[in-house]
Amino acid sequence: MEISSAQGLLELCESHHQSLPEVVAAYEAFRTNSSVETVWTEMERTLEVMRTSVQNGMKDRGDLAHIIKGYGYLFKEADAKGQLLGGELFKKIILYSLSVGQYNASLGRIVACPTAGSCGVVPGALLAVAEELGSSDQEVVDSLFVVGGVGIVSAAQGPISGAEGGCQAECGVASAMAAGAITYLAGGTPDQVFQAASLALQSHLGLVCDPLASLVEVPCVTRNATSAVSAVVAANMALAGIPAVIPYDETVVAMKLIGKALPESLRETSQGGLATTPTGKRIYAEMRAKHSL
Repeated sequence: MEISSAQGLLELCESHHQSLPEVVAAYEAFRTNSSVETVWTEMERTLEVMRTSVQNGMKDRGDLAHIIKGYGYLFKEADAKGQLLGGELFKKIILYSLSVGQYNASLGRIVACPTAGSCGVVPGALLAVAEELGSSDQEVVDSLFVVGGVGIVSAAQGPISGAEGGCQAECGVASAMAAGAITYLAGGTPDQVFQAASLALQSHLGLVCDPLASLVEVPCVTRNATSAVSAVVAANMALAGIPAVIPYDETVVAMKLIGKALPESLRETSQGGLATTPTGKRIYAEMRAKHSL
């Protein structure tokens, strides 16, 4: 059993008369030489880690982080004071994404989906939408297998690391994973799942990876929030019947080619982009002075 493309995954669903979560769960059981039941139990644990990272991140003031200090906490406090714009779902997506990113920067336990640098996108978007829909834990676990399915075909065809492909490969793929899962959770078809994934990834093409002082904090954490919101936008468009036009597999290949075309300075080296602005250089110098032996 092999899953190497979105088209191949969709064909497996059709030929086996199974849903996306069922096929992905069976694939993971085959890949790890375990049972489907074991795989489902592990995914339930994954869901719990995601939820815990959201809750802990909201309270995290950033004592162990280097640059960002209490982003989730600040956002929650501002919302309580009525200072923010947008509906409750919109604000919750941002809150959850920032909180997980803050928790990661503070050495908390997170789910790398697909990477630690993009860890806030999937829980930020998916958990907020699940609460909005009143989804059961079983339904959310199902959707996490869809997250895994989109991630599997992405990693099989393109990079999922900023060092290889820029932030399009991290936040972009994470947004695609979240968009597909949200579409599934909202009752979308398997085809719509990958329409949403393609729409989300298309909106991230060319995004560089330029972290300040080589830390996964700025602009990583705030990008997680915008990528999570983009995932919901993409899901809504797919559910409305708006096509991605370019199939997901082709979009991933385009991302890979763009990543190869990016100069090394824009692929997680902190030698370009925001990292080399005057402020970025100043922060880097401060970090070196503070932590030099």
